[in-house]
Amino acid sequence: MTTKLTKKSHACVRLEKDGRTLVLDPGMFSEDDAALGADAILITHEHPDHFDEERLRVAMEADPAAEIWTLRSVAEKISAAFPGRVHTVGHGDTFTAAGFDVQVHGELHAVIHPDIPRITNVGYLIDGGRVFHPGDALTVPDHAVETLMLPVMAPWSKISEVIDYVREVKPQRAYDVHDALLTDLARPIYDNQIGALGGAEHLRLAPGESTSL
Repeated sequence: MTTKLTKKSHACVRLEKDGRTLVLDPGMFSEDDAALGADAILITHEHPDHFDEERLRVAMEADPAAEIWTLRSVAEKISAAFPGRVHTVGHGDTFTAAGFDVQVHGELHAVIHPDIPRITNVGYLIDGGRVFHPGDALTVPDHAVETLMLPVMAPWSKISEVIDYVREVKPQRAYDVHDALLTDLARPIYDNQIGALGGAEHLRLAPGESTSL
C-alpha cells in the first residue's frame, strides 16, 4: 500500500495513507500550518524545533478527533489542555495512530556537549520499517528500515557521524531532515559525501515536496 511522504521545513514530515494523515515533529522552524489536518501527531522530544505548543494547539482545536503521541516531558506540557487525547510513550511501546503502526525506539537525545544534561528523545518506526524518524539521536532500531529520515545537520553532529549512522541502519534510502541550519552552499558537500559513503540512496526533498513510498 502506497504511503505519501511530504517534507515540511526542518524536522517535520507528513505521512498520508488511506485518507489519513500522520505528522511528525512540527516545530518552530516548520510552517505555521505544519500540523493542521493531521489525524495524529508524533513528537520526538521537547526542543522547540520539534515541539511547538502553539502549532499543536491550533491543530488539535481544528480537529477534535486529532491525537498526540509523545514522551512524558512533552505530554506534561500539553496534556491538560486536551484530556484523553495526548498519549505518553517510551522505548519499546507499540501503538496505532491514524492507521499507521508505530514502534518506539530510543531514550536519550544525542550529546550536544558534556556540560549540557541530556534530555529524553524517542524515534518512531512506522509500518514495520517503511519509515524511521529518530528525532535528535542516532538510534539504530532493531528492525530493517526502508526509508530513514536522516538528521543531516545539527549542533550535536558531524558529517562523519551522519555517514556512519546511514551505514549502521542500512536503509534502502535516506531523506534529509533536520536541515534548517544547512545552507544551500553547503548542501552539495553533504549530498556528495553522504551519497558516496553512506551505502544507501541519499535523497532530499524541498519543503512542500512529496514522494510515494
